Amino acid sequence: MDVEGFVRRSMKKELPEEEIQKRLAERILDIKDIDPVYADELSRAVIEEVKITSGLTGDLFIYEPAGVTMGEFGVGSRGSGDFYAHRKIAHVIGNTTADVGVDQMDDGGVVKAGDQYVITTVDGMHSRLSDFPFLAGFHAARATLRDVYVMGATPVGLISDVHIADDGDVAKLFDYTAGITTVSDALGVPLIAGSTLRIGGDMVIGDRMTGCVGVVGVASHVTARSATAPG
Repeated sequence: MDVEGFVRRSMKKELPEEEIQKRLAERILDIKDIDPVYADELSRAVIEEVKITSGLTGDLFIYEPAGVTMGEFGVGSRGSGDFYAHRKIAHVIGNTTADVGVDQMDDGGVVKAGDQYVITTVDGMHSRLSDFPFLAGFHAARATLRDVYVMGATPVGLISDVHIADDGDVAKLFDYTAGITTVSDALGVPLIAGSTLRIGGDMVIGDRMTGCVGVVGVASHVTARSATAPG
């Protein structure tokens, strides 16, 4: 649960601050096994944080809303909205010196380094695997390696990123990593770096997990989609 988002939405409804605090404390106690007094204190702290960070101006603090949500647009669902969003991401990035850039909508990106090509890909874990961390890591690693292989590259190193909400069991970190290294060991591609964070820090409670796995590969020749031909 996004406690900061809950407070912001409640303030937009112009609910009294005391009512917001009471409702938030109740929701916190639904998830966290903590003293009710601490739940009240946490609720007050969240409200103060929202008040401090509301009404900021300037390009560094605000963005122009599109008026459509990720779910409504189908981002991540491989539909027309998803592909449109990816094309717009490429527009934001603009022209680069990449040999295969994001504008080509290929399986990975490619840059030339000396006499070799360096290929990078990244795949996020499936959202429905939050409670199955081993499978989440396993399938994310498998998917990102597949993308490098189909571009004709040899993978040389994996990287991982995992975010777990404040109440998630720390064991998820280890099972997620074990899922990645199962694929890594089988294919002889080492997991060489990564990042571990809590989702939203103190502002997201619950045990939701999300993450991704990336890979770096090398090749002397790249089989990009733009070069495909019949036969």
